[in-house]
Amino acid sequence: MTDEYTPPKVWTWDKESGGTFASTNRPVAGPTHDKDLPVGKHPFQLYSLGTPNGIKVTVLFEELLAAGIKEAEYDAWLIRIGDGDQFGSGFVELNPNSKIPALLDRSGDTPTRVFESGAILLYLAEKFGAFLGQPADRAELLSWLMWQMGSAPYLGGGFGHFYAYAPSKMEYPINRFAMETKRQLDVLDRNLAERRFMTGDDYTIADIAIWPWYGGLVKGWQYEAAEFLDVESYTHVRRWADEIWARPAAKRGRMVNRLKGDDHERLEERHDASDFDGLDAG
Repeated sequence: MTDEYTPPKVWTWDKESGGTFASTNRPVAGPTHDKDLPVGKHPFQLYSLGTPNGIKVTVLFEELLAAGIKEAEYDAWLIRIGDGDQFGSGFVELNPNSKIPALLDRSGDTPTRVFESGAILLYLAEKFGAFLGQPADRAELLSWLMWQMGSAPYLGGGFGHFYAYAPSKMEYPINRFAMETKRQLDVLDRNLAERRFMTGDDYTIADIAIWPWYGGLVKGWQYEAAEFLDVESYTHVRRWADEIWARPAAKRGRMVNRLKGDDHERLEERHDASDFDGLDAG
């Protein structure tokens, strides 16, 4: 049992919280240094990292290109959040929230910035009229997309932080967020027991949003917590996760801006389809 914490009357930030990614958090917004963002040759400039939120967008880009939509060509630049790249002036101008991913669309007369992964998915899907499913299922798609945006912080910032990244193991927060994570997996499992994909027979941005987080969890990519959470029991989620993983575009998307893993499984920056040559890209 640890000593009970008594909060002060007014909280102040006098030290980092400790644990993995402690240096990425601070109680104020805005840039910490001047740094312009690089710009490539393609209409879309993506500034990201191969975390679940970043993977969502690179999977969609690769799916769009695989569907023959050449106008979706993109440059993917690596943002090293451990080094504070997200606090550079150029990145903050693109995303005032200093979180990856951030997108600059230069395909029109005036460049358009888009930040927040869910917003980027919806923006691109609507722009190209792809991966939106059937018109009758639009409300269902939006509901599951927003479910993911609201639920994943409990998984990543809650369970993942206290189980894998906090400086010490604490029973209460691990139990609290493990319970919520398993509830969310059960929500998905029940839905996917009746549907091939999240909204029905169509593979959509709802699947693309959810897969890197919860598909990654049941496939053992997240937090080394598969046994702890008994992911084998969520048979429908595992079936769905495996089907998406079998898609070559999903495999390529998971490689982009990835820092961890074997060399043949990752691509720190992506500027052309040929960058995947020699990699295990499906």
